[in-house]
Amino acid sequence: MIKSMTGFGRGEVCRGMQKFTVEMKAVNHRYLDLNIKMPRQFNFLEARIRNLLKEDMQRGKVDLFITCENAQEESAGIRYNRNVAAKYLDYLKQMAEDFGLENDVRVSSLSRYPEVFTTQEADVDEEETWSMLREAITQAAEMFVEARVREGEHLQADLLGKLEEMASHVSFVEERSPQIIAEYRKKLSERVQELLGDVKADETRLLTEVTIFADKVCVDEEIVRLKSHIAAMKQELIKGGNVGRKLDFLAQEMNREANTILSKSSDLEISDRGIELKTLIEKIREQIQNIE
Repeated sequence: MIKSMTGFGRGEVCRGMQKFTVEMKAVNHRYLDLNIKMPRQFNFLEARIRNLLKEDMQRGKVDLFITCENAQEESAGIRYNRNVAAKYLDYLKQMAEDFGLENDVRVSSLSRYPEVFTTQEADVDEEETWSMLREAITQAAEMFVEARVREGEHLQADLLGKLEEMASHVSFVEERSPQIIAEYRKKLSERVQELLGDVKADETRLLTEVTIFADKVCVDEEIVRLKSHIAAMKQELIKGGNVGRKLDFLAQEMNREANTILSKSSDLEISDRGIELKTLIEKIREQIQNIE
């Protein structure tokens, strides 16, 4: 199976007075880019969280949001630093005397000065906290992966359909190419005969001109490579796994061959098919950007 890089997941674990809620969402990205937002007191778990997430994803810009209810109120305490407040008050009185100002200091204003009040966090049981958080993250990751797989199935079906359409255009070009050469030879013979009248045309010279033209418009190699790339992309899509980068490379190669076919074409029908091929390839490349 293939997986999309877009998805959403949510997990929640509650034990006693503590509840962890985890939400994750992702969009496409060339590499794995994890952005974790959580309460500061749990920063010590970041490395574990990253290692856990890497088990379920290899590419994508993933935003992880962790919230914890009640834990902060239970673990945090407020400390009043009297000595610090006294120092502030002394200096404020001194300022009033030095500049002849009214001393309008109030408790509410003094309390807002730095370090007058500080918070102290109680010791956290690291293993118990990690146990709860890991469970919540696992729940979210399972939902997240399921969403990615569902979207991946839709992408797979759509891409396989587009590859079938591409194959039909390539087959048309393959069948049409020899006809162009035959038509060119016929037109050239008629034109030469029209100019020469009753004089017989030099068949060797005609054959040389037709050979030069055939070499100029020949797209046999491009057709073979396009067929090979289409088959390879189908195989990768059916095989599944982390194939996004490989598919992107194949799409680039397809685009190169389609460009060459267009540049060599002197036939309107083949040019139209070449444009259709490029349009399909561009759509395929856009969708591949969402595959992990």
